[in-house]
Amino acid sequence: MRPLPLLVLVFTLAFVASGYFFPFDGYDTGQVPIPQPDPPVQPAGWAFSIWGLIYLGLIVSALVGVFARADDPDWDAVRGPLLASLIVGTPWLAVAQRSAIWASIMIVVMAVLAIWAASRAPERDRWLLRAPVGLYAGWLTAASFVSWGSTAGGFGWLTPEAAAYLFVGGAVAAALIVQSWLGRVPTFAVAAGWGLFGIAAKNLGVLPVLSAGTAAGIVLLAAVAWWRWREGPAVRLV
Repeated sequence: MRPLPLLVLVFTLAFVASGYFFPFDGYDTGQVPIPQPDPPVQPAGWAFSIWGLIYLGLIVSALVGVFARADDPDWDAVRGPLLASLIVGTPWLAVAQRSAIWASIMIVVMAVLAIWAASRAPERDRWLLRAPVGLYAGWLTAASFVSWGSTAGGFGWLTPEAAAYLFVGGAVAAALIVQSWLGRVPTFAVAAGWGLFGIAAKNLGVLPVLSAGTAAGIVLLAAVAWWRWREGPAVRLV
């Protein structure tokens, strides 16, 4: 059996396991000078339930990759960047308990590699490969901006409110650009939009302008995903 599909499975399982061994609910004393247990840039707690779906999708996809697509060159095109993202992501929670800056750098790397992987997923394996990788990439894209927003507030670079406006706006813009480029990977928009929805709902009675702007961004993201779905297949990186 070829090593690359096995490595993807091993690091998928390690990545999932890390979520149970290293609980994390925000940057606190020790990671940032100003503790950020629940900053406005962070989604409501229930939004993180999407990780259950992401974990399940990645595990099923990795198992299919080992037992049914081990020699598929189209899957190999995805495996390289996906494996690299999982390798960086496996220690992420442990790092996040110690350094907000390093964790924020790492999650951007994870997101870029995941987006690259999603861009290479074949159309014919839409549900077995493209969908779960798209979910993973979409959540990481939103989470990258959340992480930097929390870090900015935690180090006093910006007030928590200013960080929320700046980095949530950045998350909306990035999600729109990436979804437009990816094409027919609607699960990217689903995951990114879910994270944004968690932010909008949480701030509804606290920062209503942020909530309204985020909601408008979600609607626009859904429209872009629908437009790209009708336009044609996803972009492929060589």
